[in-house]
Amino acid sequence: MARGRPVTDEDYEAVRRMHAEGQGRNAIARALKRSGRTISKIADELDLTFDRADEVRAATEVRQADLAALRAKLALDLTYDAMKVREQMWSETVVYNFGGKDNTYSQHRFDEAPADVKRSLSTTLGVLVEKSLKLSPPENDVEGLAAVDAWLKGMMGGS
Repeated sequence: MARGRPVTDEDYEAVRRMHAEGQGRNAIARALKRSGRTISKIADELDLTFDRADEVRAATEVRQADLAALRAKLALDLTYDAMKVREQMWSETVVYNFGGKDNTYSQHRFDEAPADVKRSLSTTLGVLVEKSLKLSPPENDVEGLAAVDAWLKGMMGGS
């Protein structure tokens, strides 16, 4: 089996320097036109490591914090959406019909949404509140959570 070119002092120095610059094993191997295995052996001899566990752990923590912030924002947006839906239940509403054999349009204004529309809005409201609470549950608010559960069941027609 053919052997590669011998490792030189310049190779050792280049690995030491590039490692200190924060370059990874594969990047060093490409730059020096050596195999990853050769670079790993040199690094071992120089007591260098390419272990990035701390870097990865820190990046994971940052990513988790970012996702938590996005979930909190989404929960807040869902809560605002729920408030808008609830407001629609008690706002002036236009109910319309379009069609028939003569393809006519008719509409009626009501001071507030009719019962069937309120039922539909209540369902939407319940889903929005439930999803908001799931994304950002209240902390140690057992009594408040039970009250919300009871309210949601009442809105959804449960017992």
